[in-house]
Amino acid sequence: MKKDFKEFKDYIRGKKTAVVGLGVSNRPLIDFLIGMGAVVSGFDKKKENEFPEVAAELKGKGVTLMLGDDYLEKLTGYDVVFKTPGMRIDCDALKKAAAEGSYITSEMEEFVRYCPAKIFAVTGSDGKTTTTSLMYSMLKEEGYNTWVGGNIGTPLFTRIEDMKSSDKVVLELSSFQLMTMNVSPEVAVITNLSPNHLDMHKSMDEYVWSKENIYRYQSPGDLLVLNRDNDITNSMAGKAVGRVMLFSTKEKPASGAWYEEGSLYLKGEKVCEKKDIILKGMHNVENFLAAFCALSDDVRLKSMKRVAETFSGVEHRCEFVRELDGVKYYNDSIASSPSRTVAGLAAFEKPVILIAGGYDKNLPFEPLAEQGLDYIKTLVLVGATKEKIKAAFDKEFEKRGYSVPVIMADTLEEAVAKARGAAGEGDIVTLSPACASFDMFVNFEKRGNAFKELVNKLNPVYQSADM
Repeated sequence: MKKDFKEFKDYIRGKKTAVVGLGVSNRPLIDFLIGMGAVVSGFDKKKENEFPEVAAELKGKGVTLMLGDDYLEKLTGYDVVFKTPGMRIDCDALKKAAAEGSYITSEMEEFVRYCPAKIFAVTGSDGKTTTTSLMYSMLKEEGYNTWVGGNIGTPLFTRIEDMKSSDKVVLELSSFQLMTMNVSPEVAVITNLSPNHLDMHKSMDEYVWSKENIYRYQSPGDLLVLNRDNDITNSMAGKAVGRVMLFSTKEKPASGAWYEEGSLYLKGEKVCEKKDIILKGMHNVENFLAAFCALSDDVRLKSMKRVAETFSGVEHRCEFVRELDGVKYYNDSIASSPSRTVAGLAAFEKPVILIAGGYDKNLPFEPLAEQGLDYIKTLVLVGATKEKIKAAFDKEFEKRGYSVPVIMADTLEEAVAKARGAAGEGDIVTLSPACASFDMFVNFEKRGNAFKELVNKLNPVYQSADM
């Protein structure tokens, strides 16, 4: 039973409230809290001279600012603390605040607790954004007033009073958002799990444990959707509190969705044929099957089929950029893990020229070499991890007794230029980094946009008229 949001409004009024992180996404939260009568302080590592206009605006609204390198040392004496998703709950500042009696929470946690609409939430190592977008599109196609948020879309907590019980909400949730959650959505989807974010999590076990919060607090009537073909997610079926549906491209689950002989099925009924789906690759078939399961109680098959045959993809996910001199360029900047890169490579029908490398999340690159080599014609490496990736491929080359060309670059611009130089008519060049972007870019969107800009600036090679 969802809690009435009036309960939160009554609780927060007059409370001394800390909001940690003054980025764009938290500013609407600050306004929302002020509007409900909270006494707000904003915390950020930045100094005031680094964002003077924002600081002045916040101070004008009555927000007390705690800024600078020692900002977390000032996190004391607060009734409520809204932490930023990337902030570990076991950091010294939050442990101290909790010991003092502060209520530690997050915007997403309170949203799930009080949202009046049915919530469908998606997590996993790969495929989260596409699956979330598919579910949003299918619910819209069915005629529901639908909201999308979490890692994509806009912050939803500040819009909670605009939502009705008849609405639907689709959330994409990361392990960081889930790590401190003690409330779960009515429908939870885990697309797959593989090593990821091990720069932030203490271990793979902690990473998996965080993901499990998406269903840990469900009720008996709620639904958990799991990937039957992934050993980690399949093992969770026995832990579920509510109903379980499985999806598979290899088997026919008794209750769920599957792929067989070119067609996609849900509970024994054919939804669509693979050849009619615009999104290519078996990883996208898995995303569709997951979405079918999650929406099986709310969306008709014809609406699912309609979206499957018209949905053209999400920006930065195997996104076609342009064709130049017979070479096709794709932007798959979202691929921030080896498994996601391998899935993207497998979607192409022949080996490609791969641009990879980036921020080091302490992930092993041996799986990329072992599973990805057959899909690679030439490997262009860039970023902080380029030597680690090269070492993994060198070992695989030695093991198999053959290799592909490996080209090293210092910048993304140089990588694009070298990829173009290695490509001939009929080739495919894809940016699918297998790494996060933080060594060179703020996020994967900035990296993908930079790649697209570089590719679109390339000039065609014209042959002279007498050739």
